[in-house]
Amino acid sequence: VHQSKLDFFCKLGYGKQDICKVLENLGQEALEDDVLKELIRMGSKPQALESQAEPSSLKLVARGSCSTSPGLKWLGEDESDASDYLRPIVIDGSNVAMSHGNKEVFSCWGIQLAVDWFRERGHTYIKVFVPLWRKEPPRQDSPIADQHILEELEKQSILVYTPSRKVKGKRVVCYDDRYIVKVAYEKDGIIVSNDHYRDLQNENPEWKWFIEQRLLMYSFVSNRFMPPDDPLGRHGPTLNNFLSKKPVLREQKWQPCPYGKKCTYGNKCKFYHPERPHQAQLSVADELRAKIKVPLSLGKEEEQRNLSP
Repeated sequence: VHQSKLDFFCKLGYGKQDICKVLENLGQEALEDDVLKELIRMGSKPQALESQAEPSSLKLVARGSCSTSPGLKWLGEDESDASDYLRPIVIDGSNVAMSHGNKEVFSCWGIQLAVDWFRERGHTYIKVFVPLWRKEPPRQDSPIADQHILEELEKQSILVYTPSRKVKGKRVVCYDDRYIVKVAYEKDGIIVSNDHYRDLQNENPEWKWFIEQRLLMYSFVSNRFMPPDDPLGRHGPTLNNFLSKKPVLREQKWQPCPYGKKCTYGNKCKFYHPERPHQAQLSVADELRAKIKVPLSLGKEEEQRNLSP
């Protein structure tokens, strides 16, 4: 009897010492309910409840996370992985700064906005080209705003000054556009500018094709750098594919025409018509001509036979 009661309360999670004390006080023939009441009165708790009462050492994890180990990284955090599929970026600093300053002030803050936009996308190779004379103190005829940003970008190895010097009091400036196009062409990257570089297109036919296909234009909307979603037009690639080395092609899914057989758009209809094999879409006028062509030809032959002697 003692062993059976001991096993029963041990399965409930109570300690053997507490159970033996209660059985000695109440006797071996005591009922299980009385033993349980005495255990509760003594303050004895099952081991399962004690473990729940102890403070948990586990940390809270945000909903949706699949692991609590801090060593794991999210996909895309590794810079080497990002550089594998994103194109290098070459920014025309003068064009971007003057565009942000409404063509009146050389606004360095516009360059910072453009650099931050590409950084957030994961681009690791970003170069900005600015003439060296922009390091000089601003003048009335060439005002500069937030000039300290140029120094910060230069320390980060992002900004590159194109050479310039003074000869007999006159400034000799090298053509910074040639630096921009040449570096972008060698790196197989993207040119960020609203300039068309027509003079450089006429110099080199390879540069002509490259400028036409890799020029990314932009706009500033309330201090926000915004390139277009379709850099090469409506029928060109999307912005993500334009900035990627390995573009992802969309699967072309045909949507059935809501008008069905009553559609009057003919070959101009952009939807799918199952009744037209191989999407051989003719205009309504052509379909009517095709249907009327045979009877008309037969009627003309009969008229000629009747008129002939």
